[in-house]
Amino acid sequence: MITNYIKIAWRNLMKNKVFSFINIFGLSAGLACCMLITVYLLNELSYDKYHPRAGDLYQVITTFITQHKESTWATTPAPMAAALKKEFPEVEGFTRIQSLLFEDKTLLQYKDPGASGSPTPLSFYETKGMIADSSFFRLFKYDFIEGDPQSALLDPSTVVLSEEIAHKLFGHHSALNKVIHVSSNTNGDHDFKVTGVFRPLGSPTSIDGRFFMSIGGGDMEAFAQRQANDFATNNMFYSFLLLKPGADPKKLDAKFPAFLDKYAGKTLKEVGFDKRQFLVAVPDVHLRNDINTNVSPAGSKTYLYILGSIAAFTLLIACINFMNLATARSAKRSAEVGVRKVLGAEKRSLIGQFLGESVLMSLIAFILAWLISLALLPLFGKMTGRSLSLAFPENLPLFLAFLALGIFTGLLAGIYPAFYLSSFRPVQVLKGKFTNSLAAVSLRKGLVVFQFMISVALIISTVVIQQQMQYLRSADLGFEKAGQLIVPLRSAKAKASYLALKNEFGRNPQVASVGASYFYPGILNIGDQLFYLPGQGSQEGKLTKLNFIDMDYLQTIGIQATAGRLFGHDFPADTASRVVMNENAIRTLGFKNAQEAIGKKIYSTFRGQESGYEIVGVVKDFHFEDLHQPIMPYAFLLNNRPNYSYMILHTRTGTTAQLLRSLETSWHQLDPDEPFEYSFLDADFQKNYMADERLSTMINYFTVMAILISCLGLFGLASFSAEQRIKEIGIRKVLGASVSGIVLLLSKDFLKLVGISVLIASPLSWWVMHKWLQDFAYRTQIDWMVFALSFVITLFIALFTISFQAIRAAIANPVKNLKTE
Repeated sequence: MITNYIKIAWRNLMKNKVFSFINIFGLSAGLACCMLITVYLLNELSYDKYHPRAGDLYQVITTFITQHKESTWATTPAPMAAALKKEFPEVEGFTRIQSLLFEDKTLLQYKDPGASGSPTPLSFYETKGMIADSSFFRLFKYDFIEGDPQSALLDPSTVVLSEEIAHKLFGHHSALNKVIHVSSNTNGDHDFKVTGVFRPLGSPTSIDGRFFMSIGGGDMEAFAQRQANDFATNNMFYSFLLLKPGADPKKLDAKFPAFLDKYAGKTLKEVGFDKRQFLVAVPDVHLRNDINTNVSPAGSKTYLYILGSIAAFTLLIACINFMNLATARSAKRSAEVGVRKVLGAEKRSLIGQFLGESVLMSLIAFILAWLISLALLPLFGKMTGRSLSLAFPENLPLFLAFLALGIFTGLLAGIYPAFYLSSFRPVQVLKGKFTNSLAAVSLRKGLVVFQFMISVALIISTVVIQQQMQYLRSADLGFEKAGQLIVPLRSAKAKASYLALKNEFGRNPQVASVGASYFYPGILNIGDQLFYLPGQGSQEGKLTKLNFIDMDYLQTIGIQATAGRLFGHDFPADTASRVVMNENAIRTLGFKNAQEAIGKKIYSTFRGQESGYEIVGVVKDFHFEDLHQPIMPYAFLLNNRPNYSYMILHTRTGTTAQLLRSLETSWHQLDPDEPFEYSFLDADFQKNYMADERLSTMINYFTVMAILISCLGLFGLASFSAEQRIKEIGIRKVLGASVSGIVLLLSKDFLKLVGISVLIASPLSWWVMHKWLQDFAYRTQIDWMVFALSFVITLFIALFTISFQAIRAAIANPVKNLKTE
């Protein structure tokens, strides 16, 4: 019997090739979308779960409390982790790491001691450097191919490298015990001995460092020792605790207030803010985008919900197509059902047959979907910025899960048609009195509305996201981002050559001006200070971001003064005791306007020492962070040392390649042992929107796929409708009906359904996109044009899909259509 059912199912597939293609292609496309998105979602949900005791690993998080707001950060003071281990028996172990906070790239150099003469060292810049405790590799698993993770960072001045960096430095030779020179703004200029090399595990981690230096042996060792009793300020370390098995993190959280009062209560009162500590499980850290400045950028649960919904809805649209086409073509199979029932077929056997056909179709679609997913996975992984895999045998459970999903999809798509077809009465259908029931017709219309409602919602979402992305690219940031060339200064030699480099670069006719600073807009700015007015104390201080700059920095990046003046060479008396602030800082301090603040004194206290600053200028508010964040109080101080992290060159229009060659020549004349590195400010700033750009790209592609699947179903229904009304069309043509009139007749019912879907989807889409836009402090507005444009796009797509079959039916020869059997 089963063999017979399979034969019948296969014959039906071959007999109705167009409808079979629509169903199989629609299901395979829906399944492929679902597979790709599922692989991505599983990757996002699997961060740091591979560590041996991931369930007992927790990160210590800090909430800072000021008079105006609370903000949550991933960092803690240097002594916090060790004190928690000492204070609470629930803590089995701890470790700390620190990102190289003052830089986005670090200079690594290696000079082969066996080379003859004085060879030029191999030099290059690397990203994602970390400083770590000796216990780090005991708590966190890394795949060491050289060295021992238990002791790799035990000695001072040691470093563990990724396999890629080790290969760049030493080729195919062993890296162990070789000495490299690391130049870092955060950790200074020091030699480190290589004690380990690791390769990627293939599992995602939020601690994605490419090299790890020991705390001992660098500048941060002395800093940590100086901060040994400071539990309030200098929150620069990421602290992790390994709890004993069975320890309750919530109960430990409840003990933290007393701990903070004991170790930091007095200091917190002096500095004028309060804070809370709490624990977050390490596997949960990646999706906590409410925590600022963690080791690596956080993911977003909102984005996962959006993509998961797209996967589910795309598959649902494919199932709807199947149900619609199966019920619409029920009249074609009514005689078959009637004959089978007369010959004794039971209802359940007919249900089994039709469900079997559906499952067979879905299995064919599953095989195609798996092949499509394998082919598209490398491109999809590149688009998402993730390392994704469907390779066997590690993904066998996932394959079986998708197979089960394929079978379930076939059952879901075929269950209504199976019950509907098997319910026909044989007497009526064999007399030719069968007609589609009102319930079936209404269901088809409802399903068409539903699937186009999803498509319309995706179109609206795509338009809104594209508008926001365009807004992020074109928004006025308050400074000149175009033509700004960033040159990092890492080594002591490069910093010492700053003035000479500035003069040399400034002579280039394509360079308008040159400035220098600790930070520049778009990168992490960790400098801050509490400023307060005369007669106030640090408790009333206002937290203000701080940057140390040279005389020409503000003019170079085009920040404009609204009151007073900028620093400049015409004012040689300007020192670190004078300050330029943004408008937000002036308002927050309590001045009525910018002009009132000029010449006034403000104060700050650090380690018991009060310092005064004269406000000499107020600048327009500008975006030193990306547009997800609101503009905060900001201040500029002159750097008296000078000791800068970056040079900024404002370039004139011209041949960029020629300019870069000239600058590189000038650089190597003054610093021949280091590479000339550069980046562009506008590109660096745009990197902050990488996750948003990736979401936008994914939604664009999957929206196109969802619309394509919806149109396939609409195409099938339009074909069936034209087929059902073929004699009516013939009569109308004989009586003088025009082609356009017949096309309108066949199209208007479907276009009404599309219009209804637009009306339903618009408010729902507005609500979802309004919620999404709340993640941006500065955002575009959703105006009526978005919905008008989406309506036009949807109407055009539907009309194009329907009109193909409608025109084909309208221009057919009526003589052939009116021939009797």
